Amino acid sequence: MLPTQHLQFCLDSNKMIYRIILLIFASYMITSTSLDTLSQNQSILDGQSLISAKGTFELGFFSPGNSKGRYLGMWYKNLTPLTIVWVANRETPLYNNLGIFKLNENGVLVILNGTKNTIWSSNVSNKPANKSITAHLLDTGNIVLKIGQDNVLWQSFDYPCDTLLPGMKLGWNLVTGLNMFESSWKSLDDPAKGDYSVNVDIRGYPQLVIKMGSVIRLRVGSWNGRAFTGYPTQPLKQKQRFEFVMTEKEVYHRYEVVDSSVVSIYKLSPLGNLQALVWTSKTSNRIVVDTGMQDSCDSYATCGSNSVCNMNGNVPRCECLKGYVPKFPEQWNISYWSSGCVPKINSVCGNNKTSGFLKYREMKLPDTSSSWYNKTMNLVECQKVCMKNCSCAAYTNVDIRNGGSGCLLWFGDLVDMRVFSQWGQDLYIRVPSSELESIPMMHCGGDNCSRHLNHVSVDGNRNQKKRLIRITVAVIISGFLICACIIVFIKRVAPRLYHLAPFQWRQQYLRLRKEDSDLPIFDFSIIVKATDSFASRNKLGEGGFGPVYKGTLIDGKEVAIKRNAKMSDQGSEEFKNEVLLIAKLQHRNLVKLIGCCIHREEKLLIYEYMPNRSLDYFIFDETRSKLLAWSKRSDIIAGIARGLLYLHQDSRLRIIHRDLKLSNILLDAHMNPKISDFGLARTFCGDQVEARTRKLVGTYGYMPPEYAMHGRYSMKSDVFSFGVIVLEIISGKKVKAFYDSEHSLNLLGHAWRLWIENMALELVDPHFVETIVYSEILRYMHVGLLCVQQKPGDRPDMSSVILMLNGEKLLSQPKAPGFYTGRGLTEPISPSSNQMSITIFEAR
Repeated sequence: MLPTQHLQFCLDSNKMIYRIILLIFASYMITSTSLDTLSQNQSILDGQSLISAKGTFELGFFSPGNSKGRYLGMWYKNLTPLTIVWVANRETPLYNNLGIFKLNENGVLVILNGTKNTIWSSNVSNKPANKSITAHLLDTGNIVLKIGQDNVLWQSFDYPCDTLLPGMKLGWNLVTGLNMFESSWKSLDDPAKGDYSVNVDIRGYPQLVIKMGSVIRLRVGSWNGRAFTGYPTQPLKQKQRFEFVMTEKEVYHRYEVVDSSVVSIYKLSPLGNLQALVWTSKTSNRIVVDTGMQDSCDSYATCGSNSVCNMNGNVPRCECLKGYVPKFPEQWNISYWSSGCVPKINSVCGNNKTSGFLKYREMKLPDTSSSWYNKTMNLVECQKVCMKNCSCAAYTNVDIRNGGSGCLLWFGDLVDMRVFSQWGQDLYIRVPSSELESIPMMHCGGDNCSRHLNHVSVDGNRNQKKRLIRITVAVIISGFLICACIIVFIKRVAPRLYHLAPFQWRQQYLRLRKEDSDLPIFDFSIIVKATDSFASRNKLGEGGFGPVYKGTLIDGKEVAIKRNAKMSDQGSEEFKNEVLLIAKLQHRNLVKLIGCCIHREEKLLIYEYMPNRSLDYFIFDETRSKLLAWSKRSDIIAGIARGLLYLHQDSRLRIIHRDLKLSNILLDAHMNPKISDFGLARTFCGDQVEARTRKLVGTYGYMPPEYAMHGRYSMKSDVFSFGVIVLEIISGKKVKAFYDSEHSLNLLGHAWRLWIENMALELVDPHFVETIVYSEILRYMHVGLLCVQQKPGDRPDMSSVILMLNGEKLLSQPKAPGFYTGRGLTEPISPSSNQMSITIFEAR
C-alpha cells in the first residue's frame, strides 16, 4: 500500500470510529425518536422528537406559519393538516435550531437555548429528594412528570394553550387556586397569548364564558345535566360525552370521545371563534364545526338586562320581559337595545298576592354570576325560597334530567337571555300580580299560589304591543314637554334669577338646589376669620375661578378656599357646576368639597386642604422633581386613572372633566393624587357618548383635536388629556413649553418619534433614571401614546387603561398622536367654525 493510500485509509478509519462514538454518545444523551419517555439528564435536540406509545402524538420543535421563531410543541402525528395542540415556550421563542428539551438532574423539564440558558421550565415544586423522576408523552396528548407509576408531579393538561383535548379539564383547582383555561394565539404565526380566552366563571353557579381580555364576549352558559344552557343543541353530541364536576376541591368541565373512529378537539382561534376540529376514519380531511357565536343573539348582553333576544330570520329582536319596559324607549325605537329594561313597578316584593311567576319556555338561562344554587331542593321548594326573598328575580332547576332537580335562583337584573326554537330550558320569572291577570292559572294550592304561562311567546300578543306603543308615545311626549320647560327656564327665568339682589339670589338659589345637595353652607364671617381676612401670606395661588387661600376653621381643620368677588357669567356657571357636581362625588382620588359660602356678590368654595399643592409644582421643578421617584410617579398615574374611571363610569353621574391637567391634580400629605377643579365639567345622561359646544374652554396642549377644532367632547377627550399628563410625568417636560426644533415636533410628536425609532427611554426624566423599572415605564409610555391618538375611536376607555397599566391587558400598537403636524402646541389651533368663542386657561 502506498504511503498516501495508507494515510487516507487511516483518516477514513478515524472518521468512522468518531461517528460510531458520536452515535453511542447520542444513544445515551439523546432520547431516540422511537421512545415516549425522558429520564433525568436525557434530552432531545431541534430536529428530534418524542412520540407517544401508540404513535398518536409527537412532541418536538417547530415554526408556525411564516414565523422564524422555534417553539417546542405537540401535534397529532398522522393527521393532516398539521394541527398544533400545545406549545411550551409560547412567550419565549428561539431564533435558531440550537434548542434543547431536557429533563434535568432536579427532575424539571426545561428548554435551553444555544448558550444553555433556560427559557422555559415546568416549575415543579416540592419534589421528593432522592426519587427517580421520568417524563412521559401519553397517547392522550398529556406530558406528565412522574415518580414511579402513579405519582404525578406536573402535567401539561394543567396548562392548556388554545386547544382543549379529550380528557383535559377546563376549570379550577380550588385547593391550589390553579385556573385551567384556553387562551388563543396572537396570530396564526405567533402562539403567544392572544386577546381571547375560554374560562369557567365560578361566581354564583359555574358557567362557561368566552372573554376578550377581561370582558365577556360570549356566554356558553351553565351545565344543566344534558347540555350547556347557551348551546342546548350540540352538533357533536352523539360522538362526545360531556362531564361537569363540582366538589369542594375542584370545579371543571371535561369531555370524552365515545366514537373511536372520530378524533375531535376544540380550538380557540386568534379571532375568538371556538371551533370543533373533527377527523373521521371515512375521510383524511379535517372538518371544522363552529361552536361559538352563531348569530347576534349569542353576543353577550345584546339586549341589555331584563330583556330576551329572539332571531327573526337573520335579524335579532329584543323584547322586555313581562312587567318590564325599555329603560330608554327612544333608543329601542331605533333598535338600540343595550340599555335594557326596567320594572314598571319599583318593587314586586311581598307575598303571593303582590307578585307571581311566569314560565318562559325554551330559554337560554341568564348570566349565573349573581345566582344562588342548592342541589337538593325540588322546584316547589325553590319557588318558596324565591318568593320569600325580595331580591329574587327568577328560578329554575339546576339539573333538568329525570324530571328536574336542584334549585337555581337569580338576584337583581337578568342578563343575556335568548329564546331557542327547541331544547332550551324553562325559566320562572317574577312579575307583579297585576301582570298575571290575563294569564290562565295553571295550579294554585296551599299557601302558595303560583301562575305560569303554558307558553309565553317572546313576540308578545297584539294587546301587549299596543300598550308598549302607548307607553312609548307617552314617554316621548313627556320628554318633549320636560325639555321645553327646561329651555324656557334657562332662557327666561334663570337670567332674571341671576340679576336679583344678592340676598334674593342666594335664597332662590339655595331653595332651588336644596334637594340636590346636603352641602354645608358656611357663614362669611367664619371664612374671614379662617383666612385672617384673606391675608396675602395665606394665598396659595390663583386659578381661572379666582384666588385660592389657606384657612383654618374653628375646630383646627385646614381647608383651601376658592374666592371670586366679582363673578362673571362664566364664573357663576363654574361655581354652580362645582357645587352641584363635586358635592355628589366621593372617591379617594377626587378632591373633597367641604362646603360653600354665598355673601353678597361673593361666592366661595371650601375644599379639603392639600399640603403638597399641585402635581406641576413637583414635576416641572428641577429640585422638587427629584423627590418623585418612578414608583411614586407610577402610583400617581394609577391614582389619576382610577379617579377618572370613577367620573366616567362609576359615579352617579357620568362626568366629563374637560380641563384635566397637572395643575388640577392636587397631592395630599401622602402624595396621593386628587383630581380637582370641576368648573368646566359636563354630565352625560343615559347612553350619550358625545356632545358639541361653540364655546371652547380649557387649556391648549391638553385639548384633543376634535374639541380644539370642532368643539366635540366626550369621555375620550379626558382620555387624551390623561395621555398628555402621563407623557409629562414620564418626561418631566411641559406640553406647552417643549419644542423639538430639530424635527419641528411638540412633546407628543417627540414621544411618538422616539417610540417608533425604538429610542423610547430617551424621553425619561433624568432625575429618576436610576430608579425605574424599564419594562414598566415603557408600558406606561405605551399607554400614554394610545391615549393621545388622533381619532377618539382609537383611544382606549379608562377601564381598559387601568387594565393596561396593571399589565392585565394586551396593548395594541399606537398610531400617530393628535396635532402631529410638526409644530408646537404653543401655536393656537384655529377652530373650524368662525362662530365658536374660545376661553383658554394657561396651565398653572
